[in-house]
Amino acid sequence: MDILVVGGGGREHAICASLSRSQRVGKIYCAPGNAGIAQVAECVNIGVFEFDELTTFALENNIGLAVIGPDDPLAGGIVDAFEAKGIPVFGPRANAAEIEGSKAFMKDLLKKYNIPTAAYETFDDYDTALAYLRAQGAPIVIKTDGLAAGKGVTVAQTLEEAEKALHDAMVGGTFGAAGSTVVIEECMTGEEMSILAFVDGETVRAMPAAQDHKPVFDGDLGPNTGGMGTYSPLPHIDPAIVERAIEEIVKPTARAMVSEGRPFTGVLFAGLMIEADGTPRTIEFNARFGDPETQVVLPRLESDLLEIFLAAVNGTLADAEIRWSDEAAVCVVLASEGYPASYPKGRVITGITEAEAGGDAFVFHAGTARSDAGELVTAGGRVLGVVGRGAGIAEARGAAYAAAERIAFDGAHMRRDIAAKALTPRG
Repeated sequence: MDILVVGGGGREHAICASLSRSQRVGKIYCAPGNAGIAQVAECVNIGVFEFDELTTFALENNIGLAVIGPDDPLAGGIVDAFEAKGIPVFGPRANAAEIEGSKAFMKDLLKKYNIPTAAYETFDDYDTALAYLRAQGAPIVIKTDGLAAGKGVTVAQTLEEAEKALHDAMVGGTFGAAGSTVVIEECMTGEEMSILAFVDGETVRAMPAAQDHKPVFDGDLGPNTGGMGTYSPLPHIDPAIVERAIEEIVKPTARAMVSEGRPFTGVLFAGLMIEADGTPRTIEFNARFGDPETQVVLPRLESDLLEIFLAAVNGTLADAEIRWSDEAAVCVVLASEGYPASYPKGRVITGITEAEAGGDAFVFHAGTARSDAGELVTAGGRVLGVVGRGAGIAEARGAAYAAAERIAFDGAHMRRDIAAKALTPRG
């Protein structure tokens, strides 16, 4: 069976790499792909929003399954477009993808079905929002309602910072239409955790938990990014807490979506806060594989990813075989200078072959391209995800950083504390 993966980042590289291990997969196409994805798939120069061109390509090339990676086209109805042409597709329809496309919708859904989350209010008028913000004080969280490439959230520690974030979103237009409505919510404290799950209506098959590092600098300092690194499993979090989150948050949300007439098929990604007493609460839901969580979760998958995708699409996910390795994986993101603000492109990348030579690390390309001269160059804010594997977090972390040190490009930046909290003794 030939496959079309839509997207061009590290998540899609991880998906393509996992699919390439399936005995049932013939040829993998990726639109638009990137320089690293080209090693395991044929890249097709079609943009993620070119729905007509994508579906035409799928029909002309007898694609057996399309897999949608990014959030924006999901919210825009790409799955509906594929289904309208009779092409099997893995991902949620637009009305289900709204759980990520609108934070206000997501928060209202959780409130209606009594699913744990932070207290909040939603505003589309700046003056009203500002008055509420000043009455609440800091710390407080400002979220754009719409999609903002992972950058529409500000965890403000001071009122001044909160007011600036609100003004930038609602008046300054920093996030365009995505910021015309905002959600202002209480600032939860604790340990963050990500749970991704294959979902088919009310059937939920959770993947191993992971933990992302959003702020750009060590010690969780600086502005939020799309993710600077992640690891899985989480040895410092009680498995009972993970199971509680699945039972009290992920599964009820899948049932709620069915009740709302928006049945979800695809990957439902819960961003969670584990409070000091072990209580999980919802930070956010995403409607697709997380990035960079996918880069540490899928390498631990021992079952056939294509079979899982097909089971979800065909409504037989409950019967699918899904096995996971006990090994740990740690991903360290190499980012461009200036990210998450403006950053240069076209800087030559070296050392990837050397980084992967030891066999205990591999590199997923997030923002790379080939220059006219054929050189591998930077083409995004997050450039590479360097993944180490090992018997435990310490071993996997060591492999990831050893490999990352072998890679170079001008202005390269990485956090040096990815997964460190998993190795810190708890009192």
